[in-house]
Amino acid sequence: MSSVPERDEIDEEFTWALEEMYVSDEEWEDAYETVESRLDELRAYEGEVTSDAETLLAVLQLREELMRTVANVTSYARMRSDEDTRNQEYQALKARSQSLASDASSAASFIEPELQRESRETLESFMQAEPDLQQYDHYIDDVLRMKPHTRSPEVEELLADLSEVTGAPSDIYGMLSNADMSFPVVEGPDGDEIEITQSNFTTHLKDEDRAFRRRVYEGYMGEWGEFRNTVAASLKNGVTADVKTAQARNYETAREAALDGTNVPPAVYDNLVETVRDNVDVLQRHLDLKRDRLGVDTLEMYDLYTPLTEEEPPDVSYEQAKEWVIEAVAPLGETYQSRMAAGLDSRWVDVYENRGKRSGAYSSGTYDSQPYILMNYQDDASSMFTLAHELGHSMHSELTGDAQPYVYSNYEIFVAEVASTVNEALLTHHLLDTVEDETLRRHILDEYLERFRSTLFRQTLFADFEHQIHGVVEDGGALTPDAMDEIYGDLKREFYANANVDDRIEREWMRIPHFYYNYYVYQYATGISAANAIVDRILDEGESAANDYLDFLRLGSREYPLELLSGTGVDMRSPDVVESAIEAYDGYVAEFEALS
Repeated sequence: MSSVPERDEIDEEFTWALEEMYVSDEEWEDAYETVESRLDELRAYEGEVTSDAETLLAVLQLREELMRTVANVTSYARMRSDEDTRNQEYQALKARSQSLASDASSAASFIEPELQRESRETLESFMQAEPDLQQYDHYIDDVLRMKPHTRSPEVEELLADLSEVTGAPSDIYGMLSNADMSFPVVEGPDGDEIEITQSNFTTHLKDEDRAFRRRVYEGYMGEWGEFRNTVAASLKNGVTADVKTAQARNYETAREAALDGTNVPPAVYDNLVETVRDNVDVLQRHLDLKRDRLGVDTLEMYDLYTPLTEEEPPDVSYEQAKEWVIEAVAPLGETYQSRMAAGLDSRWVDVYENRGKRSGAYSSGTYDSQPYILMNYQDDASSMFTLAHELGHSMHSELTGDAQPYVYSNYEIFVAEVASTVNEALLTHHLLDTVEDETLRRHILDEYLERFRSTLFRQTLFADFEHQIHGVVEDGGALTPDAMDEIYGDLKREFYANANVDDRIEREWMRIPHFYYNYYVYQYATGISAANAIVDRILDEGESAANDYLDFLRLGSREYPLELLSGTGVDMRSPDVVESAIEAYDGYVAEFEALS
């Protein structure tokens, strides 16, 4: 039987260096207690924030000092818990860190309402009187912009205190999906027993044995079906929390609240969904190609991840992936390239799957730490592209941290997904330009086609679903399991009109953790669209375009996302960017057809 190792069976070189953040759990405890003991020091400034420039600076600096430590405390606890979600000790640390973060937010909740009581002119005079305040100019502009949606200090404190409660649906879902669910063992292609996990599910759906794919698909989705009512209740309450929080802040809808936080107009969201839905025929051309290559009459949902190539997919070891990814980012300059290579040699990455480990992948870390990347590497091209993606996030953090003060270090997801997807696009171009083996070229092209399908079309489908289920709650409707199945199934049938949309796939919404992140997923689709335009410009114009992009990475959140992207030549207000990405996808489909 193919089994997943325990955490202590993984060699240290393939684990992340969390000891660089805290040498021990005892050191973590010291940091935790330091923050806890100093929150009253911050609360003492309530009512005095704008008494003079010196006091304002002191308040902002103290909050930053405490929040930087809170970020370290919460990140360490979360990452330790993610190593093995069954570990009760680290579950407890994670829960305590979340409580501390909530307490710290509550303790600081008076600051922005007090700033909003002052005029722009008064705050500008403070910045002139105290030069160290000048770095906060954009932050202060943003605080004043949000004045209509900021409540009294008492209400702000209550909302901060409730953050643990409003975040509970996501926590419950995470524990269910990563720690409590047990997926079945199915018969493999050679008669051996294969254990299905969250991390290897899609890998097994790439197997050439169609009967095996069907067993994996039905076993995996069947296990989700056992928890249908539980997951539906969790998601319903997560959506309700989004809606009620938005209403508490004087927004008409949860989407308006989510997008206004980054000053992105709803028209950008609508433009994405409308443009993609108008072009589902391009997706369906890809699906027709897949159906024909597989030689089947009807494309089933368990066929979607199957490679277009007939040849055995090549193994891509972690070492090979590192080499190719480092080579691929050469257009961004030697400094970017060498820094990425050094990070990979410094245990930025927790590489392989182990029992209980959180599924998927992410890039984390804090302003004061090195980046950390969680992977569940599977020795395939998909994992290589995921590594490139997460390294894009990590390098974004590194460059932002070098160039910006703490207040602008926490860049928005809208731009983060551009940085990650640029690396994927560069990797594709590099491999297609340098690999001579036609079999490998077909696999690389197939992988990138799948990335386009899953990022541009699939994530837009998710975005549409997310908007519709929030609308049900906002209109006073009942967000039942049947209602979610119906909404999701209808979208799936629209996008995948030339495939069989079976009953099981109608509940695919259950397995998507991002639906708990409040209008998050659309940014994957805008990200790949913007990244496509940026990479085209870099490859056409060379160093000047690369420097514009590196400047974009260095700016962090010093400007709003749409303004940041405009510096790279990308206007996300225009449908042209999304249409260009769809044209690129269509071009890759045509290129594969020509290779066949």
